[in-house]
Amino acid sequence: MPEPAADPREPEPHWFEELADHMGPAYLRYSFTRGTCQEVAFLVDALGLSAGSTVLDVGCGPGRHAVELAEQGIRVVGVDISERFVAVARDLAEQRGVGDLVQFHRADARKMVGDDRFDGLGVDAAISLCQGAFGLAGLPDPDDPANLGPDTAVLTGMRNALGAAGRIAVSAFSSYFQVRWLEEQDNFDAASAVNHETTEVANEAGEAVPAELWTTCYTPRELVLVAERSGFEVDHVWSVSPGGYTRRVPDTDSHEFLLLAHRAGS
Repeated sequence: MPEPAADPREPEPHWFEELADHMGPAYLRYSFTRGTCQEVAFLVDALGLSAGSTVLDVGCGPGRHAVELAEQGIRVVGVDISERFVAVARDLAEQRGVGDLVQFHRADARKMVGDDRFDGLGVDAAISLCQGAFGLAGLPDPDDPANLGPDTAVLTGMRNALGAAGRIAVSAFSSYFQVRWLEEQDNFDAASAVNHETTEVANEAGEAVPAELWTTCYTPRELVLVAERSGFEVDHVWSVSPGGYTRRVPDTDSHEFLLLAHRAGS
């Protein structure tokens, strides 16, 4: 008998999955996750969300933003490439009593276009935060020297999931901050704006393993260009830090930039 056809929705292997498998719930103990409540409160206001709104969380990880949104009566669809993180997110939602308001899918954020789980979903907003998908999507590619292909695909998938008046909020690591505070374990490639970091990650038992991270960094101008290329009109780019989301003009002192945009023509 012929082999069954491969499911085109099945994610391709991604370097982050092995790290997520090791970290599991321990990811939620890292210091940069402690600002979840502040970040969600800010985004609810900035995106005009309320109980009954719908949100697509792209690169949702173990569900910290999705569950916090659900606790405010907002329905959330979460997407992550890590099966382990998806399982942790489902458990977290059940533990917090919001399992009926959230659903999580294992999917590749770079391949949401054409996936009937997300195309035409009609959500009020789509988010991708803390390099959950945007900025973590790929390694430098000789065929894509500007390194825009993976993140453009992520944004295009988010656009297709929005309703007519839908908006996005996307955070990206700041090239300015990364270069200004470059550490010994960092190797910043100026051509692609990808920072390669050698570090360690720990699981719940505190067992650490070596890890290599590749993060695409951005300037505000680059964020505007890639958003417009993906079919958005940009509303704002603000400087933010984990747990410190605010309407601050872009600077060189903050870890990240936060992009807010809406579908072009809406």
